[in-house]
Amino acid sequence: MKKFITKFLAFSCLAIVVLASCKKDEVRTVAQPAKGGSLTVSTTTPALTKSNLSANAITLTGTAQSYGYSAAPTYTFQIAVKGTNFATPTEVTLPVGVFTKSYNVQDFNNLLLSMNLPTGTPAQLEMRLKSSLSSSATEGTAYSNVVTVTATPFALVSYIYVPGAYQGWNPPTADSLQSPTGNGVYTGIINFTAGNLEFKITPQKKWDVAYGTTGSGTIGTSGGNIKAPAAGQYYLKVDLNAGTLVMVPADYMSVIGNAPVGSNWSADIDLKYNNGTLAWEGVVPMVAGEFKFRMNHAWDNSYGIPKTGADGTFLNNTDNNNLPISAAGNYKVSITTVYSDFSTDISKLGKIDRSLTAKYTVVKQ
Repeated sequence: MKKFITKFLAFSCLAIVVLASCKKDEVRTVAQPAKGGSLTVSTTTPALTKSNLSANAITLTGTAQSYGYSAAPTYTFQIAVKGTNFATPTEVTLPVGVFTKSYNVQDFNNLLLSMNLPTGTPAQLEMRLKSSLSSSATEGTAYSNVVTVTATPFALVSYIYVPGAYQGWNPPTADSLQSPTGNGVYTGIINFTAGNLEFKITPQKKWDVAYGTTGSGTIGTSGGNIKAPAAGQYYLKVDLNAGTLVMVPADYMSVIGNAPVGSNWSADIDLKYNNGTLAWEGVVPMVAGEFKFRMNHAWDNSYGIPKTGADGTFLNNTDNNNLPISAAGNYKVSITTVYSDFSTDISKLGKIDRSLTAKYTVVKQ
């Protein structure tokens, strides 16, 4: 009996060994904890100046993350104000296979301004490379080392001012000329009234430094009063680098119709050019009726609602309808016309590009 039991146990053990040896081996892919790649920058103190907008400011270079198996993550550079723990970072998603992002001065400055950073004040930024396998899940997300960068954003748009007889020779209230890139070349439109044609140009709203005429088309800080050729709207181009001034009659805008009080489709209500918003603006008393914007007090170019493709934002000057006013009141109206590029043809200076639509607003006050 004992011998039988012993043989039975031996046979059972052998069967277990055989069954175990027959079990198919499995190849399993196991995700390893993501190991962050690295991030380096070309400089931690990028120099941002208006005089060198196209120069390289900074280049960010990352390396791929390691997941322990073949993966296709999305890579994103994250930029945040130091101390915010990347709570609301500015993100730049990279194309597949790309791990480098370069910024010139203008683009990097614009990025900083989009983060609402104050101009003229050094800002400390933290940067890192994010890798993620899913847009929603945190699993599979890894981050590189953090790099700290210090940069001082600047206000790209700059202004000079035009105090003169037309506004009482008062610099604090003078109209401005604008340089979109702060490169020393300023443009804008000034409305000179009859008998008030003389003016000067000041970098600030005070008389400490003032440019006047030093000859035909030239200006300097020792010059006398500049004089507009006649009353009316003039487009000014001032180049402080070269010390030159070009002044030509400007295309201008008005409103006309049976809605603007005092117009009745026969008299134009002139608008004022805002050299900051680049729009023709005015607050116009109106009654129920209709009106249009028109250029140079002539019907050749009158802007209205397009008969096809109207979107409530843009007007055209070809096949269009009048703008309706349903209730009497004061209305702030604006129209942003586009002035022609004169960089290769100075005869286009001050001329509205009539082939383009114009953005508009009509708001009851």
